[in-house]
Amino acid sequence: MDFYFLLFSLFFPRIVLIVYFLQHWYPANNVPQWADVLLGLFMPRVLILIYIYQNMGYDNIWFAAHLVVAILAYFGGGRETVRRRRKRDD
Repeated sequence: MDFYFLLFSLFFPRIVLIVYFLQHWYPANNVPQWADVLLGLFMPRVLILIYIYQNMGYDNIWFAAHLVVAILAYFGGGRETVRRRRKRDD
């Protein structure tokens, strides 16, 4: 897999997937085309995890990094989210 794909998709997954999709650069995978599009739109981090798993395996540092970031992103692990929730509840 391309180093830049892995690095930039860690921070901007949807933008990277759109660019790679339009340029036909996306990694080799067994995911059907319709699933590439739907997961890319609604759950881009999951699609990137699938790409990493299929190409590099789960015992890779990139898989672990993307998994941690996905969990933090989906469950609101940032301070800003906690601050907003407190403000909204008050």
